[in-house]
Amino acid sequence: MEINKNYEPQKIEKKWYKFWLENGYFTPEIDKTKKPYTILIPPPNVTGILHMGHVLNNTLQDVMIRYKRMTGIPTLWIPGVDHAGIATQNVVEKELAKEGKTRHDIGREELVGRVWKWKEQKGGRIIEQLKQLGCSCDWTKQRFTMDKGLSDSVKEVFISLYEKDLIYKGKRIINWCPRCVTALANDEVEYEDEKGHMWHIRYPFSDGSGSLSVATTRPETMLGDTAVAIHPEDERYKHLIGKMVKLPLTDREIPVIADEYVDKEFGSGFVKITPAHDPNDYEVGMRHNLEQIIIMDEHGVMNEAAGNDFTGLNRFECRDKIVKMLKDQDL
Repeated sequence: MEINKNYEPQKIEKKWYKFWLENGYFTPEIDKTKKPYTILIPPPNVTGILHMGHVLNNTLQDVMIRYKRMTGIPTLWIPGVDHAGIATQNVVEKELAKEGKTRHDIGREELVGRVWKWKEQKGGRIIEQLKQLGCSCDWTKQRFTMDKGLSDSVKEVFISLYEKDLIYKGKRIINWCPRCVTALANDEVEYEDEKGHMWHIRYPFSDGSGSLSVATTRPETMLGDTAVAIHPEDERYKHLIGKMVKLPLTDREIPVIADEYVDKEFGSGFVKITPAHDPNDYEVGMRHNLEQIIIMDEHGVMNEAAGNDFTGLNRFECRDKIVKMLKDQDL
């Protein structure tokens, strides 16, 4: 028998992987007398190919699965891929852009069809890569996160929790994309440092006794302010708690409140509170039962709650107009 001088993984690994599959070595036999060992693979997204993190993670899983299998324990490693939601949609939309089209041009049904087509192409590629790594998954049980059975299970659990009064609908601060018009998971948000600007705005006291100064990088959100906060132990301003101030460019008055969220050593010591448009302000608002005024629609355009002067402007146009009006009024 002639033995090759060089190891050829393409030939050797494919040969033995095929042998393992054909003999069903990755599909466990049920033995109710033994406690099974199971791993549900963290499903990789269908938006591309595996990266080194996948290689490391799946190698470690494979080591555990093969070890348990060799000790005689019924062992199951369930494979699958994740639909990746908005990430997949973005990839498909980039492909559409190459054709000079948008999702609005082709309509919902065709967009969904293209997403599924992308899943079949990329999902299949990822599965083949897992096999090339030698992953000893039970491929007879391969799943996709949007499979009907899984979707039905999610609905069943949701309805069950709702019927037990464990789910309720309420307002929360979330990551939102005005272009995609959808919520984003924390790990889908990409942060970038940029050079910004801090505007200082005077809020006059309603009784005409002067004004206080707040600082913000987003002056457009002032239209949704419902309070100005100070630290409860700030000796400079404790006497102002409960006073009312006029919210510039509106006909509303808002109270001065005390909350430990405020850093009395930072800036002026006054913080504008916009419960509907800042996660920290939201928590302050919940503690003080403040109104949540949503001043933008789902596209990032100012709505009627922002006032007649700003309705219909996008948030950046609104920012520019507010800054100009404040300067004109010496605020």
